[in-house]
Amino acid sequence: MRNAPLQERRNRQILADLVRTYIETGEPVSSRAISKRFEEILSTATIRNVMADLEDGGFLYQPHTSAGRVPTAAAYRFFAQEIASQATLSIADKEWIRREFSAANNRVEITERAGHVLAEVSNGLGIVVSPPLGRTVLEHARIWLLPDGRVVVVLISPGGITRDKVLRPPRVFSQQELDATAEFLNRQYSGWTHRLITVLNACIDSPEPVLVQIGLKEISQVGDNLALISAPYTRGDGVQGSLGVIGPTRMHYERAINAVAYVAQIFSETLSKIS
Repeated sequence: MRNAPLQERRNRQILADLVRTYIETGEPVSSRAISKRFEEILSTATIRNVMADLEDGGFLYQPHTSAGRVPTAAAYRFFAQEIASQATLSIADKEWIRREFSAANNRVEITERAGHVLAEVSNGLGIVVSPPLGRTVLEHARIWLLPDGRVVVVLISPGGITRDKVLRPPRVFSQQELDATAEFLNRQYSGWTHRLITVLNACIDSPEPVLVQIGLKEISQVGDNLALISAPYTRGDGVQGSLGVIGPTRMHYERAINAVAYVAQIFSETLSKIS
């Protein structure tokens, strides 16, 4: 049964508008801000009453008495499941994704393109998990800058097993920036893989084409502020893997959800052609 504050269409729209506004601004949202974008003419007092009901229902909270409201994990979950999933990917995004994949000539390049696209659409971390790598655990990461601007990323697993990639980022980074990135990865994501793979593999068995999870306590201490959007893909030999994005809960869900679904489709098609 739907949560009581969401029984009325007006309340659902106000909540959706509030989540969108907060994603755009990052600031607590006032009743006045909602009234400016709401499709019906409602007084700020009416909107405040609805926001109070939504707060009682666990969808909003107020940082302090003079501030507007901020979405909770339940609000993001509602938005992702009932609003963002109904959106469609723009023609421009579809063309851009197809262009990115058309330039790839082998499985490694296809995977790198997928990770790049997923990171771009979410401002987060793009992840592609192929079945043979499902048991690999990240112990340490190192990143070096090459003279021509390319970047070498080395991932070290327990026992000294290493995997390295040479990437050409969209802009030139300093070694100091890369050191800070590696330090962040080592601090936050070391030892993630068995926990993260478990979460990602759940999307393969899910009846939903795209799995959205708000709050990732099971994989990180900072998981409350993270969201995972993932989808399964298949290769020509029928083996399944998964891909997706991990980003802040304040991400552009409408674009990210549809982009993940589309990337999974194009990724599967492209892999099948070269398998």
